[in-house]
Amino acid sequence: QVQLAESGGGLVQPGGSLRLACAASGRFFSTNTMGWYRQAPRKERELVARITSGGSTNYADFVKDRFTISRDNAKNTVYLQMNSLESEDTAVYYCNANIVGAYGGSQNYWGQGTQVTVSS
Repeated sequence: QVQLAESGGGLVQPGGSLRLACAASGRFFSTNTMGWYRQAPRKERELVARITSGGSTNYADFVKDRFTISRDNAKNTVYLQMNSLESEDTAVYYCNANIVGAYGGSQNYWGQGTQVTVSS
């Protein structure tokens, strides 16, 4: 059973920073693209950023060079460094990973979500 464990959410003041982490564990061969999505109250889940196993990245327009996604392939972990946080960034942040199974094939997995609240 593959699991994604997120950490690093919390309460931060506007202009502050947080670093999210998501580690994949269980029985699998490798991880492909990993990414972060978010869902604010009464809104649909949206892509924040994603990174391929080779390190190519893409970001949502609203990131505006404030966020940086990175990964450690040896640890099967993806990170999201969030700077200059705004109240509009308040949401539940979800990790997503496309994982190659131990016997082949790939499947998308979601983490349980971590709350990020930006408020003074």
